[in-house]
Order: sequence, then structure tokens, then C-alpha cells
Amino acid sequence: MSDTEQMTAQGFDTLPLSPAMLANLAQLEYRTMTPIQAASLPLALAGHDLIAQAKTGSGKTAAFGLPLLARLDPKNFAVQAMVLCPTRELADQVTQEIRRLARFEGNIKVLSLVGGSTLRNQATSLENGVHIVVGTPGRVMDHMERGYLKLDALNTLVLDEADHMLDMGFHDDIAYVAKRCPAQRQTLLFSATYPEGIARLAGQFLRNPQEVKLLEQHAESKIRQRFYEVDNEERLEAVAKLLKHYRPLSTLAFCNTKQQCRDLLNVLRHHGIHALTLNGDLEQRERDQVLIQFANNSCSVLVATDVAARGLDIAQLEAVINVDLTPDPEIHVHRIGRTGRADQEGWAFSLCSPNDRRRIAAIAEFTGSKPEMHAIAELQPADEAPLVPPMSTLLILGGRKDKIRPGDVMGALAAEAGLSREQVGKITVTDQTTYVAVARSVARDAVRKLGAGKLKGRAVKVKTL
Repeated sequence: MSDTEQMTAQGFDTLPLSPAMLANLAQLEYRTMTPIQAASLPLALAGHDLIAQAKTGSGKTAAFGLPLLARLDPKNFAVQAMVLCPTRELADQVTQEIRRLARFEGNIKVLSLVGGSTLRNQATSLENGVHIVVGTPGRVMDHMERGYLKLDALNTLVLDEADHMLDMGFHDDIAYVAKRCPAQRQTLLFSATYPEGIARLAGQFLRNPQEVKLLEQHAESKIRQRFYEVDNEERLEAVAKLLKHYRPLSTLAFCNTKQQCRDLLNVLRHHGIHALTLNGDLEQRERDQVLIQFANNSCSVLVATDVAARGLDIAQLEAVINVDLTPDPEIHVHRIGRTGRADQEGWAFSLCSPNDRRRIAAIAEFTGSKPEMHAIAELQPADEAPLVPPMSTLLILGGRKDKIRPGDVMGALAAEAGLSREQVGKITVTDQTTYVAVARSVARDAVRKLGAGKLKGRAVKVKTL
């Protein structure tokens, strides 16, 4: 394993990258390498296969994006690199980031192969010539089986969040794709945890891989962790007590089962707390809507299982609550690492019953820290006012297909509803629909006025989610 503890901050100019690529990185304000980039980029750029242990938010997209771009021949309009991701959300994030990294060269085509867009549209794009594809295993296989996706020119295969793909049952799909890639290729495998299945996968598809393992380090000052002792029957009510005491703007609450998620949702709603759940039963459109509402600060709490939360990278998450402790200390560290990102501080609360002593001991041993134990009786509501999210999300029927852009929506909200820039949050335009966050106090008025007015010269249907 690479010894990363000795590393001081290194600039990208220490790497064998082209002047144009370095200039683009400077423009994107990539100043110094993150630990995973410093450990893996020299190896990957030298052409080695790689197993790298790194979490979402650690800078891993550039750790594999820069090597695959360095090997690319822009004049050859054939698929030369492919990134497999567990979820559509992650694939979309990776696609956007690689497009930004690829700006150093005029005409590099990056295509996302995920559900939500028709096979026919994606097949047409492939036919017109694409350099890099990023997709979920199922959709990539669909294109391969139909002969739309040809991999003869492929020189780099990336397996991103490989542990999550295995958890979601994608082993056979990954094997199907990898076996049909040219043998003379570079394979880069990134995984947040290192279960047994990863070693088997690497043994099948990687050639003499180099290994880079970074244990997640979080500054104590950034993630403040507290364990609260509860009896099992008061566990769900304890979540409401935590929320009313600390009043975080956004909280991700982890349960170990889908049923526990449903039960917690009912309890929180009974307390007037605006909560939504992510579970495997949701259709993609419903899942997208839940994530947009949470990212927009129009939902205070997102309740999820580990599997449902795969691939989520939520900016500015104030708190994580472990409603149930996980038996795997590595997953515990991964859960709480979703808060305290960048320069933000975050809270991590864990509820534990007398039966959880072994799990707490395992977490303490794994992290090398002494758990800070508290009694749930210490918690008092900080404010009698209900915990209400500051924003509401409006759904507008109309999107990219109707040539709607975020600027058009902002213009209509200002002209029709008289909203200022400060009253409008995130605007997300998809193919058929547009989601916009507005201050909760003006949401009803905005729906009425926008519905009665015009957007891009035509009437639109608007409702609050």
C-alpha cells in the first residue's frame, strides 16, 4: 500500500501532464492534489492498473479522469474510455466533472449512458462519435447487446464505487462488460470499502495492480461525533428529540432496514418535521425528485438505508444520524464522512442501545477514538417553533426539450412573481421538467403568479412538490 502519511500538498505541475491540461486545471482552480490524487495519479499516468480505496468527495473523479484523458486520441471518434458507476446520480456527476477536465481540448465527446434518456437517442450519439462513455452497468450492457456500443478502441476501463456495484448485484454485469473490453487496456478500480468481493473482482480483471489505500481521515474539529444511549423502543422518538435540540438545516438519517425507514418517516411527520425517504422501491423519477428537494433545502431530513444512499454526494450536509448502528465500522466511518466536507463542520449522532456495546467497541477500535457517550434525557428543544425547511421546491412542466434554461426561469420568477435573486435557490432543468427552490414564505404566491403568466412566451403548469 502507498504510504500517504508523508505527503505534503503537491501541485499538479509535478505530474507528466500537457501544458494545455495544466492550464485548464489552473482555470478550474485545482491547486493542490487531494491525498487520493497524489497517491494514485503518478501510478495511473505511468500506465499501471490500480486498486484505489477512496470515498465520494475525495477528488477521485480527477484521479481517474486525468489518466483516461491523457491516453485519449481526440482525432479518433471511437470509445476509448469507459467509466462504470453504480447509480445514475453518480454517473451524471462523473460525466459533468470529466467534461470540465476535458475542456483543454476542443472537441472531446463524453456521453452518459443511464436510464432517463431513450436508448435511441443515446445510440444516435454513439453513432455520431463519442470518446468517453460513463454509465450504469445495465444500460451499458443494453447498448453492447444491441451492437450500438463498440469497444475495439477502448484503452481505459474505470470501475467507480466498485463495492457499491457489488452490493447492488452488478457482479455479473461488470464481468460481462470487462470480458468484452480489449485485453491490452488499463483498468482502474475505485472503492470506498474493501470487501472480499473486490479482491475477487480485481483478480479477474486487473493485471498486476498497484494498490493505494487511504483510511478516511476527518479532522476532529470538523465532524463532532456523539453517541446517545436509548432503549430500542424509544429509538425513533429519540431522532425527533435530536432534531429539535440541534435543529440542523439538513440531516441524513441512516436505518438498517426499509421498514425502519418507513416507521421513522411516520414518527418525524407526526412531529411536524418535513422528511422524505429514499428506498429501492422508488422509480428513478421519484428518486430524482426526493434528491432535488433535499439538495434544495426544501426537506429537512432524508431517511435512507446504506444501499439506497449509494453514490450520493450531498454538499453542505449539517448532520448524519445513525438511527441504527451498522455492524461494519468501515461503513460507519463512510456514513459519517458525508458531513463535514470541504471547510464545513458537521455533526454525527449515533443512537445505541445496551445491545450495541460490541458495535461501539468495534467502531472505537477501528477509528482509534473514545466514543463520547450522552444520555438522551439531556436533550431539550432549543426552540418551540416547528423545524421547517427554509425553501419550497416548485415543479414546472417543461424542460430542456422546450429550450428552457435556468436564466429563463429566473427571469420569469422576477417578472411574473416579483421575486428577488435572494428568494430563489437552485434551479435544476431536466429533459421534460424544471425544479426551482424558492423561499417557503413566497412559494404559494410564486406558483399562482407563474401559473397565470408566461415562461419563454408560453403558459406553463406549476405546482409545489
